[in-house]
Formats: sequence, C-alpha cells, structure tokens
Amino acid sequence: MQCVILAAGEGKRMRPLTVTRPKVMLPLVNRPMLEHLILATRDAGTPEILLVTGYMESAIRNHFRDGRDFGVSIEYVVQRHQRGTADAVNKAREWLQGDFLLMNGDMVLAAPDIRKILSAGPCCMGISPSDHPEDYGVVRVEREKVTGLKEKTDQPEGNLVNAGIYHLNQDIFELIDRIGISPRGELEITDALANLIPGGGLSALMLDSWTDVGYPWDLLQAHETMMRNLHSDVQGSVEEGVVLKGPVSVGQGSVIRAGTYIEGPCCIGRDCRIGPHAYIRGSTAIGDGCHIGHATEVKNSIIMSWTNLPHFNYLGDSVVGSGCNFGAGTKVANLRHDGAEVRVQGISTKRRKLGAIVGDRVLLGINCSVNVGAVIGCGVQAGPNARVDGYIADGAKVR
Repeated sequence: MQCVILAAGEGKRMRPLTVTRPKVMLPLVNRPMLEHLILATRDAGTPEILLVTGYMESAIRNHFRDGRDFGVSIEYVVQRHQRGTADAVNKAREWLQGDFLLMNGDMVLAAPDIRKILSAGPCCMGISPSDHPEDYGVVRVEREKVTGLKEKTDQPEGNLVNAGIYHLNQDIFELIDRIGISPRGELEITDALANLIPGGGLSALMLDSWTDVGYPWDLLQAHETMMRNLHSDVQGSVEEGVVLKGPVSVGQGSVIRAGTYIEGPCCIGRDCRIGPHAYIRGSTAIGDGCHIGHATEVKNSIIMSWTNLPHFNYLGDSVVGSGCNFGAGTKVANLRHDGAEVRVQGISTKRRKLGAIVGDRVLLGINCSVNVGAVIGCGVQAGPNARVDGYIADGAKVR
C-alpha cells in the first residue's frame, strides 16, 4: 500500500526553531521527527512513500533523497502554497492507486498503531484522548463509528481528538471536489470526510502511541516518550572516572572526560566533548559537535548540533537550537517559585517545569540569567550579566 505523508508546513507555532528548518526536521533522539515516522511506516509494511513538501523542501529532500538509505522508496510532490490538507492530498492524486495511508508528518506514532489503521480498511481515522482537546479537531464516536467531527473550538465536546492518520480509498477525491474553503481559508480533509458520517462510512480507531508536536515544549514530551526505547551504545571514547548509569548512547568521535556523571536515558551525537566533571541527566539528547564542559549540568533537554555550554552552566527542560554558545556561568531557570504551570506568551504549556526555547546561533554572555519560559529568537546576542526574559525577537541584542 502507498503512504502519503504531509510535510509541507513551516510550523509557525514552533518558531524560532522552524526559522531555519522545516517542522518535520526538528530532532527527536538526534534524528528528524519525520525520519522516525518514515521508519515506523516501513516497519508497518508500507515502504512506498510520497512526501508532500513545501516550506524549505530542500532540507527534506537532501536528508531523505530517494529513501534507499532508510529502507523505503520516496517520491516528492510540492505544495507551493499551504492551502490545507485536502489541497495537499489533491497534489498526490496522480501518484495514488487504490487504497492509501495518509498522515501528518509532525507527530510520533509507532508501527503497531500504523498496522492497526492498515488492517481496519477504508475509510478509517486514528483518534486519541487529549488533555487539551481545544488544540485539535474533536471527534464524537459511537460503536467505533464517527458521529461528529469538529475543527478546533474553545469549548470542545469531549476529549477524543483527530490524530491525523487515515486509511482512505479513491472515493476521497470525489469528496474533496465537493468541498469549499473552510472558515480558516483552507481546503480541509476533515470537511471531505464529514460527508461520510451520515451514512456511517467513517470509522475510528483508538491509538496507543500517538504524540502530537504542536508547540516547542511538546518536543520535550515526545522526546521523553521516545527515549524510553533507547539502548546503550558507546562508540566514542570514555575516560577513566566517568559514570554511565542507565541507557547511554555515545556517537563516534565523541569524548567523555573524567569526572563526568551521566544518568540515562541520554543520547550524545558524534564528535562531542563532554566534561570533565559534567553532569547530564533526565532524557537529554545532545547533537553532533557539541561541547558540554566543566561543572555544567544539563537535565531533560534537547540540544542541537554545534552548541556549547562550556563551563559552569545549568540547562533544564529546554530546547536549544544549533550553533549556540552559553558564556561561563549562564544559567536557565526552569521552575516558578509558586510551582504553577509555566505559560509562554499567554499559552499554557501544561508543564510545571520548562526552561527556555532557544533558536539557532544565539550567543549568551557570561553570567546571563534566563528566566522560566523564555523564548529566544535566532541570532540573539546577550551581554554579560543580562537578564533574558519573555519573548526576544530574532537578531535582538539584550544588555
């Protein structure tokens, strides 16, 4: 069976992380999110894939090419203007033959759930309970049949949401041809599917492994979930006096220096320098070429390639882009004094602990203090002893 994966969007809610890369190329356990989904699709028995690309499409093409390195066959179609999911599916019309799998590229989903959708037959959609259904399309279900499908609303009726994976057949194109532009100004695949509901033609299947990634802090939850499957694999060098506790992966060319203590699960890329006397814990992934130096502690964070926290730094519950440098003594707070959940630009993160979201090429001077929930744009420079708080626009200077 063929599979269409929608990977055209920028992911504006993920800024500043998506200023320099497509959303689906954001890393989880040091691999792009989309790569994990492609591998799961392959393992489910669907190796023939069409990627619908758009925003920064070359980053996706250059990584996956024809898919051979990943055990799949990949073709591409470009959605130049993001006019909705139904428009994206229309781009694949000439390529598709018979039944097919359709899914969003910006989610985490395991192969067993994909197999369940494949076995269910058309027309079927995946659903999952959510703690914040107002962020998704809400689905009403009776006896495994969809009886209602409503796009995002401030007052959702229930907590079952559309997970963005469907088993469809060629009839969907006739339904797409009937729909008009939605209130959001797009052609929505859910509007086409809604035409199947009155006759009981749309079934729903509960998923066990689905994790959506809508906001930067959702990367941390998805990352924590995926790190549970990490296995120890040390390909770099580890000096005497290092403690590796639990599953720890170390890439080729990386050096873990004496006195360093690492509590897994922890994933360290290639050509990294860790320590001496660094402390890393709690579902942390460190990309290629990073330096985590003396007396630096990193906890439950994603650090992308070529970023340095060289000495006397603390980073917790944060996502840091590539090519950043933290000056000596710079620390990131991750917990409010009152213990309340952290809000970012007025949006609830549903997290009690959240540090900072940091774009690429950020330079923080010595002894900077980064407050809880700070969002630091790409190319920001902060001087010595600066207090970094709230939202800092791309390229800004903080003194």
